[in-house]
Amino acid sequence: MPNRQIREIVRNQRVFTVEPTASVRTAAHMMREYRIGALMVVEAGRLTGIFTERDALFRVLAAGLDPDRTMVGEVMTDDPATIEPERPIGHALHLMHDGGFRHLPVVSKGRPVGMVSIRDAVGPELTRFEQEVHDKEAIAEILG
Repeated sequence: MPNRQIREIVRNQRVFTVEPTASVRTAAHMMREYRIGALMVVEAGRLTGIFTERDALFRVLAAGLDPDRTMVGEVMTDDPATIEPERPIGHALHLMHDGGFRHLPVVSKGRPVGMVSIRDAVGPELTRFEQEVHDKEAIAEILG
């Protein structure tokens, strides 16, 4: 797992972005429609921030702000940590763990090319683990 490259994860991903002038409601609708937990905020094709479910919950809803009048740029996380596609997934996990976040924009020369989430990082490994447990239980049942 730690050696799998980010490039493999984002290879066929659609890049979801929003401008900082978009309303929070617009961003929330996009996130619901595409079933994603974060949007990359871009200006002139360059990553300037990230807007996540947590931003919507804590910085907008809990703060009592109007999602129709609040712009994403006012409540996004500025200058987020990023990773390049050539890096291993283990490095992404380390960054997410140390930073306490679940989404990590993947950029190449300042331009967004994808997003890695905790789910992306551990999904295949979790599936393999579940299969191993199932196989061991089946063997134990056969052996009595």
